Amino acid sequence: MIRSCVWPSWRPEHVLFEDEDLFAVHKPPGVPSQAAQPDRPDDLVTRLKLFLMERDGLAREPYLGIHQRLDRDTSGVIVFTKRKSANASLAEQFERREIDKRYVAAVRGLPSHARETVLVDHLRRVEDHVEVVRGVRALGGRGGIQRAVTRLRVRARTDDRAIVDLVLETGRMHQARVQLAHVGAPVAGDPIYGGAPAPRLMLHAASIAFLHPRTGKRVVIADRDTSALEAWVARGDLGARIYDDDAALDAAMALAVERRWGLGRSDGKTTAFRLINEDGDALPGLAVDVYGEHLVAQIYASEIWNDHPARRDRVLDRLHALGFRGVYLKIRPKQANVLVDTRREDIAPASPVRGEAAPEIVTIHEEGTPFCARLSDGLSTGIFLDQRQNRRLLRSLAKGARVANVFSYTCAFSVVAALGGASRTVSVDAAVVALLRGRENFAAAGVDLDGGNASLHTFIAEDAFSWLSRVHAKGDAFDLVVLDPPSYSSTKKRRFVAESDYGELVALAVRVLAPGGKIIACCNHRGVSRTKFRRMVHAGVRMAGRELLQQKDLPDGQDFPPPLGKEPFMKSVLVTVR
Repeated sequence: MIRSCVWPSWRPEHVLFEDEDLFAVHKPPGVPSQAAQPDRPDDLVTRLKLFLMERDGLAREPYLGIHQRLDRDTSGVIVFTKRKSANASLAEQFERREIDKRYVAAVRGLPSHARETVLVDHLRRVEDHVEVVRGVRALGGRGGIQRAVTRLRVRARTDDRAIVDLVLETGRMHQARVQLAHVGAPVAGDPIYGGAPAPRLMLHAASIAFLHPRTGKRVVIADRDTSALEAWVARGDLGARIYDDDAALDAAMALAVERRWGLGRSDGKTTAFRLINEDGDALPGLAVDVYGEHLVAQIYASEIWNDHPARRDRVLDRLHALGFRGVYLKIRPKQANVLVDTRREDIAPASPVRGEAAPEIVTIHEEGTPFCARLSDGLSTGIFLDQRQNRRLLRSLAKGARVANVFSYTCAFSVVAALGGASRTVSVDAAVVALLRGRENFAAAGVDLDGGNASLHTFIAEDAFSWLSRVHAKGDAFDLVVLDPPSYSSTKKRRFVAESDYGELVALAVRVLAPGGKIIACCNHRGVSRTKFRRMVHAGVRMAGRELLQQKDLPDGQDFPPPLGKEPFMKSVLVTVR
């Protein structure tokens, strides 16, 4: 499998215009214009420079001058200069507002009488969004207030949905998005301003016109691909019906792949991540993970699949066509609290359902750290990919720390703590097999468990609640405790339900914290909101008789986008107690 075929630096068909001075492309949704995460450079400029180097055989990066940007999830035309001498003219035209910028948006809720209008508002930036300021008459940018003017014309309607043409006479952050939301017609798929459900943000930069910086002639560059917007206006959000529409299914999968470019092209540093995250990628009931050269498709048993058997084959065929060596299938129960035999052939076939089999143990990498995964051994693979960022955090905090990894499973948190310089790690799990595989992960990462290290990294096969109580009674203490329990679990001693028992778990963990200690607390229960989770954690700290100094929400991985307008399934907080 060649990852550059799945994730090419750029697709030649996305080049819209090019000469000696200018370079214009179609930016797909999901690609940041600039300022991507430093550890994962997947921004448009980085990708285009790589593309030009590959295409033209250049030994070093070419020059690309930046004069405009589009929001990450906005598609459309964007122009760069290829020569520094072209900058002054283009910059002056942008500054004087002589650039003609036209957009297309799909919206819901636009008044039926609206045909053509001019939206004039005053906007103010507030953290990561923009708001309309009422009662402002004077200009001057006082208090960060800026005037925004957008011309709107309705192109087509279907029921309460409409596709509108927009001419932006000013260029402000989120201008079209906030102004449309202000008139009760937010852009579909807009999570910030209350857009209707849609596979993506339905905003497209349709054209840009300006005077050529060298010849002085008028240049008009158009990006006419508005098919996604037109389809949404015609049919609305498809939901599960997307699996019966070939074009919509192909578009959703292509967008999901595009959004993971930075992970897919990470040069082997990260070879396991989520490719499709259910409704967050407009593909309900379907999660797909990358494990090196193989895919694992997880289908959540429901009427989406049970009543439409052809849908499964349609999805699996498309996944295999991406170019991975093989595809494994896991069928998860509709309710997480339903305990099943996870190795049943009908819910977790040992052989791939498409393509070639993987080795019994697949070595994957996460930000350079190797871990062992098993794709053919039941529903679980041996590592939870949604914890990548939390493991990165733990590694950064671990130097010299005593770390307790409770509900450790195969000890991935313990491994990164050891690599981060922890003075001691203890991995606690009721499953002996999980701890044995944890030892495999230590070995894969090059952490020697023999000799002097044997006492530094220990493995305890015990019920988590019993172990925490026993450690507290002994007076032992830890600087960092990781709590990553399943939503439901049962041992010989007790049954754990995250929704009702998490506070008690936190209280026990707090009692074994050294002064100034911290807890990384995680909950993947879909029925527990972030607010409720924070309350349970706070209640647990109080129950232990300690004072909560800080409870900080931890960021979610970009490969696990939540459904539009909803919280992510995984909730994580960093807890500091006095």
